[in-house]
This record gives sequence, C-alpha cells and structure tokens, in this order.
Amino acid sequence: MSNSTNDFLVVIPARFASSRFPGKALADLGGKAVVQRCYEQCLKAVPAAQIVVATEDKRIVDFCTAHDINVAMTSDQCLTGTDRVAEVATQLDASWYINVQGDEPFLDPLGLKHMIDAAQSANNDTHIINAYSPITSEEDFRSVTVPKVICSVDGRLMYASRAAIPTTKALQFVRANRQIGMYAFTAHALSMFALQGSKTPHEELEDIEILRFVEMGMTVRMIQVDSVGIAIDTPEDLERAKQFLQSH
Repeated sequence: MSNSTNDFLVVIPARFASSRFPGKALADLGGKAVVQRCYEQCLKAVPAAQIVVATEDKRIVDFCTAHDINVAMTSDQCLTGTDRVAEVATQLDASWYINVQGDEPFLDPLGLKHMIDAAQSANNDTHIINAYSPITSEEDFRSVTVPKVICSVDGRLMYASRAAIPTTKALQFVRANRQIGMYAFTAHALSMFALQGSKTPHEELEDIEILRFVEMGMTVRMIQVDSVGIAIDTPEDLERAKQFLQSH
C-alpha cells in the first residue's frame, strides 16, 4: 500500500449492512461480486497499490484478502461512505482521496482518470470535487434512486435532491443532471465532514451525503463525466445490472 503524501488514494467504501440492500457489495453480478467489478474498473485507471476497499464487515475483508484487494477495516458506526473514507484518511496518508462508490460496477475508468486529473490540477481553495452526467431519460429524472444535482454557472454544487429537479411550472422534464458516485476529497475536507458528528438536516432528509458539505458552507466543485451504466441501490437494480451486463 502506497503511503506517500504526494499522490492520491482511491477508496471504495463497501458496507455489508446496506439499509436498502444488505450484502449488496458481495452480491453476484455475472459471476463476480459487485465490489469486485467496481475494483476491476478502477484497476483500468489506477495501480492496485493505490486502491483500497473500506468496509465494516469481516466477510468483505475476507473476500478482498482472498482476491488480493487492499482492504481497510473501519467502524460500523460510520454514518455514510464519506465518513468511512474520512476514517481511512486517518490511517493512510494521501494528498487526495478519490471516493468511488462500491455499488458502481460499471464505473467508467476514463471518468476516474478525469476526476484524478481534476484533483491534481485543482487550486488550493478546492477541497471537494464531485462528478455528474446529463440525464437522458424521463425514467431516471423521476427515479428517487437517481440523485439530481443543481450547479451554479461557475460549476459549484448548489443543491442535490432525489426529487425531479430542475423542472418547469408544469413539472416537465426538460434537462437535468445526475450525480455520479465519485468524489475527490482532501484530508482537510474529510476531517471537517467527520467532525460534524451527525447528518445535517437536508443530508438526512434527502439521504445524499454530499449535501453535508453544502450545508456546512463548503464549496463543492462539479465536473462532468460520461454516464456509468447502473448504480446498484436495490435488488431491482441488481437485476437491471445483470440484464445490462448480458446486453453489452
């Protein structure tokens, strides 16, 4: 495991006790675990030494160990994946922590490279970067499992919601962007996030952790990446992902 303070670390939070889909990290997707597919996508962009899975469960630790995947054991008290990344930041030093959700088995390696480039070229005032992509279907726009992001003209996150936003007076879908579960954080941002100690009001209401930074008054920079197939939030998503895998 690289421990240099000059580079970045890709952290894949993978919780076994997922509220909407317990055990999803190890769920079978075309003969491989969901978290394994996510890891293999990261491996197309980043050396194995700079990738670590962060979990609270020995079953995931054992799985990663058996598959030669770096793994860090974290508390089962972490409120969100970002809190889990913050805990990893206290164990392993890096300039940037790239958070890739363990439920994104179709993660685009080019998008990950784009995020790393954005982090490494960011100015000193930037501590948080998140990714988005345009929504192309009405179904995704209306879906509560697809968080929508609203950005300022200079690329800062203004709000994120599970509601169908932005919309017209007639509540029509005209254009919208979905949040991609990929972030870059400095250790400073992660420590501020964890020090909050509880979810902020809108973070808790929407169940979207990036809102904690916005509610704390911190700037979140947004970058556009290509869409990444299907994030796995529910057992139904897993079935859609299996069909997606067979058709690609």
